[in-house]
Amino acid sequence: MLELINVCKQYEALRGSQNNYVLKDLSWQLEAGCSAAITGPSGSGKSTLLNIIGALDRADAGEVILDGKNLSQLTEIELALIRNRQIGFVFQLHHLLPQCTLWENVLLPTLAKFPATKDNTPLKTDSETLNQRARELLERVGLADRVNHRPGQLSGGERQRVAVVRALINKPKLLLADEPTGSLDEKTSQNLADLLVQLNGEQGVTLIVATHAPDLAERMGRVWQLNNGQLTPRKNNT
Repeated sequence: MLELINVCKQYEALRGSQNNYVLKDLSWQLEAGCSAAITGPSGSGKSTLLNIIGALDRADAGEVILDGKNLSQLTEIELALIRNRQIGFVFQLHHLLPQCTLWENVLLPTLAKFPATKDNTPLKTDSETLNQRARELLERVGLADRVNHRPGQLSGGERQRVAVVRALINKPKLLLADEPTGSLDEKTSQNLADLLVQLNGEQGVTLIVATHAPDLAERMGRVWQLNNGQLTPRKNNT
């Protein structure tokens, strides 16, 4: 499903200092359907790694192979298509549009249009099928009765659940969650962790979570520590 080969990423340092390698010759593989946590101290590069895997950023060197496609060889339009159709994103901040209802926020990714490319086959999904999927997912996360509410009328945990549904609406193969419980209280964090684990199994989506939270990390099937530009296995990684 996912393979990283000798991935490097560095950031320019202050004058007189050497550039800082956040990722250095990092190689990693993950099978389809797995759940994995990436842990590490602040500044270790967890978000950078997720951004590169999710085609939001490019590595300085190395290759990222997602479902057989080498992301480093794709155009910006092709990467946008990958992000829209094959990857779902959940961030620490929900990034919901405040002027839109819950329903409109969930369906927003389905509205994207792309110029023709060799791999840009039309999505075989009509509006009623999309609406039905949205209804089913919202019911699954306990928000079916809140579809006309706006983000400001929802709790923090509810907004994150909307963000999860939005991330899943196009049936992605990969779900990336960057500190998804970072702004939530303990009980709400536990509920969101339960939801992510359950959806990983029910939807068959590969799940990668970057987190400082030990409880969330331990809920994943596999755990890696990111430090000094490398991933070190921590749990069930045989």
